[in-house]
Amino acid sequence: MIEALQKTLILLLLIGLGLTLRSKIKNKTEITGIKEIILSIALPATVFIALMGIKMSFSLLIYPTLILAFNFFIFFLTPVILPVFGIEKNSSAGRTLTMLLPSLAPGLSSFPFINEFLGDDSLALAAMGDIGNKFFALNFLYFVAMGMYLKNNHIELSDEKGKIKSLLLSLVKEPINIIMLLAIIFLSFGLNMTSLPTVVSELFTRASSLMTPLVLIYIGMAVQFKEGKIKLVSSILLFRAGITLLFSVLIITIFNISEPKMVLLAVVVPLSSCSFWPFAHISGINLKEDNNELSKERRTFDMNLAVLILAFSLPLSTILVMGILASGEFFAHTSTLLIFGLILTGFGLAPHLFKKPFFKFSKA
Repeated sequence: MIEALQKTLILLLLIGLGLTLRSKIKNKTEITGIKEIILSIALPATVFIALMGIKMSFSLLIYPTLILAFNFFIFFLTPVILPVFGIEKNSSAGRTLTMLLPSLAPGLSSFPFINEFLGDDSLALAAMGDIGNKFFALNFLYFVAMGMYLKNNHIELSDEKGKIKSLLLSLVKEPINIIMLLAIIFLSFGLNMTSLPTVVSELFTRASSLMTPLVLIYIGMAVQFKEGKIKLVSSILLFRAGITLLFSVLIITIFNISEPKMVLLAVVVPLSSCSFWPFAHISGINLKEDNNELSKERRTFDMNLAVLILAFSLPLSTILVMGILASGEFFAHTSTLLIFGLILTGFGLAPHLFKKPFFKFSKA
C-alpha cells in the first residue's frame, strides 16, 4: 500500500509539473506537439513492447468485442438519458454528446496507469481491447457525424466516397495501428522482443519510457476550466462514469472474472476519457458549415460544449483511474464497484431530478 501511495504521489507531482509549465508554454501548437509525441512515438512503442510479450490466440478477440459492446451501449443510452439533463437529443448539444460520450481515449487517460500499476501483460490486453474502440470512433462515428450533418442541413446524400477513402487511409496510417499490425505479424511468426536486433528492441524500450511522464505533464498543461456549463458537464461525466462502472460489474459477473488484475482492467479501460477522434469529426463538420456561413443556431454540433467535455473528461477519468488502481484490490470486488457506480450515477442525476436543469438546450 505504501508503494502504491508513493507511486501515485510521483504521478501527481508530474501532473503538477505540467500545471507549472502552463505559464511558460502559452502556444497551443507546442502543447499539441507534446500530444503528437505521445500518440505517435511513446504510446506505439509501449503498446508494441506489451504486445510482443503475449501469446497470440483467437480468444484475444473477446477484448475488442467487449469494448465495442461498451461503445454501442453508451451510444444508444445517451439520447435516451439526455432529456433528464434538459437537453433535446436532436439539438446541437444532444448530437455533440451522442458523438463524444461513447468514445474512449485510453492512450492518454488509462494506458499509462495500467502500465504502472498492473504491468505489461494487462497493458497488452487493454491495447487489444482498444482496437474495437478505434473502429467505433474512427469509422462508425464518422458515418454518424455525416448522417447528422446531412439531416440537419437537409442535404441529399452526395458523393462522399473520396472522403470515406481518405478516412480509411488515415486509419491505416495511424502509428499505433501500424505498430499493432507489425507486432501481430511478428507474433504470428513466433518472434518476440528477444528475437529482435538489440538496436531495435532498445529503441522501442527508450521510446516507451517517455510515455508516462509525458502523458502526465501533458494532462497538467492541457486541462482547462471554463465558467458557464461546468456544472452541467460535470454532472453528465459523473453519470457516464457511474453507468460505466455498472456496465463493468455486469461484464465481470457474466464472465465470472475473479482475478483482481482482470477485474481492475475491466473497470479502468471503460473509464477512459472521451476521445479526440469524434471531436475531429465534429470539427470537420463545423468547418463545412463555416464555409457555408451557417449561423451558430443552425449548426449541427456545439463546438464549445465539445471542447468543454474533452477538457473535463481527461482530468476526471485520470483521477478515477488513478484512484481505483492506487487503492490496491479495494475495487476488485463487484459489491464495492456496484456501490461506487450507483453513487456516481446518483451524483450525476441528482441535480437534474430534484432541481431545475442548470441549462436548457433546444433546437433553437
